[in-house]
Amino acid sequence: MWRLSEFSMSDKSHTVIRLAVHLPEQQAIFFKERQENEAVEWASIKDTTLTAWFKLNLIDEEAHEYYYADIPQYYVFDKPSTKWQKRQRGCQQVIGRMPVISVQDSERFYLRMLLRKTGVLSFNDLKTIDGTLCETFQEACKVLGLLDGDQHWHDTLLEAARMQMPSYLRILFAIICGLGEVENIPDLWTQHKQSLSEEFVHRYSEETGPFYALAELNELLKSYGLNLRKVNLPSVDLQCDLFRLSYDAMEEQSKANANIEKLNSEQRYAIYKVLHAIYEYQTDTPKCFFLDGPAGTGKTLGIRLYCMQLEEKAIKP
Repeated sequence: MWRLSEFSMSDKSHTVIRLAVHLPEQQAIFFKERQENEAVEWASIKDTTLTAWFKLNLIDEEAHEYYYADIPQYYVFDKPSTKWQKRQRGCQQVIGRMPVISVQDSERFYLRMLLRKTGVLSFNDLKTIDGTLCETFQEACKVLGLLDGDQHWHDTLLEAARMQMPSYLRILFAIICGLGEVENIPDLWTQHKQSLSEEFVHRYSEETGPFYALAELNELLKSYGLNLRKVNLPSVDLQCDLFRLSYDAMEEQSKANANIEKLNSEQRYAIYKVLHAIYEYQTDTPKCFFLDGPAGTGKTLGIRLYCMQLEEKAIKP
């Protein structure tokens, strides 16, 4: 009834003001189709909430008391003039919100961290510490002691290397890169390259083994929307199928032959039906199958055998 009567389904106590966090000359530009040039020209002469805050601090001493995230409580951002203007009436029902930024977008991430300062006059002022201009925002954070370093990630990989195979270490490395806040991923790779590449080194050589490890890491990083370039690791161009390197075709065929006798007639029919659709590729052959059955009827055994048969043919299941 509530929805049918078109009553409000939600409410909020505060107005949330989105605040821009961008690097110099890298603000987002929004435009309509075929108005790109006008949008770029407009952006070059107008301020964002961030650059307008810098200018506000130049002319208003009172603004030096407030953090960037708190400015909307005391000032209103006038969009036509792109300037912060002092509120005529106090407002406690306003919240400034800076966007969440991934550590992979490193300089923006550290820029956001530095915005917990007051009275900032420019981007360079933001990364000037005790009169010294730092080259990067990350360096400024280090000088201020805001970074804990990557030692806990090094310790994690060292401990895992004592009990896990290299393939699992690479999965862990990708998880750390994708979900952890790592300051220096290239250094993390350099220090643990040997344990991450161990079986590839044995299989190929000490020179080429790490390249195979990087190629696999590149595939693992895709799950997190990353690749080697995005995490500042060396790019590789290996014309190989890493899947083929992870199993022995003869061994898989031996396993398949040993298990085929364990199937009953219904299981055999299901497996052969699927394999036929793969091996005898035809556009009019169904490619989607649903395997159903009560617990204990051998579904898992059938699926394992299906995977063994495919791997023996060098087909990735």
